[in-house]
Amino acid sequence: MAYQVSVFAENKPGKIERITSILAKQNINIRAITINDSGDYGIIKLLLDRPEDGCTALKEESVAATLREIIAVKIGDKPGSLHKIAAILKDHAINVDDAYGFTVKPHEESVFVFQVDNPKAAEKVLKDAGYQLLADKELYLL
Repeated sequence: MAYQVSVFAENKPGKIERITSILAKQNINIRAITINDSGDYGIIKLLLDRPEDGCTALKEESVAATLREIIAVKIGDKPGSLHKIAAILKDHAINVDDAYGFTVKPHEESVFVFQVDNPKAAEKVLKDAGYQLLADKELYLL
């Protein structure tokens, strides 16, 4: 199982600098980042090469951080690839709570990262459909 770090942060200048400073001091690499605005506060999601260490380092500096279980699946980097995954999840009544993606090899391979209520069930459905899920170490080294 792979993990991302979610940070609850006030929506003001300097929030990213503070987080990245803490992680840089611990030599923790950010592999992907998303920021969701909710007015005065937002959620920063970080895919780190060492998520447990990153979450601990942030908490030690009084940053509101949590470790969240995620699923990362390789998909083609072409039209319809994400739709196929979405259809499989829909057919099995699996709701995606949160997601993002990124390209690893342009025009060849992408990664879809998402959260669901029951990750084990989603993993089984995708594996049964022939998809390659990324183990934590594989994901963090991309």
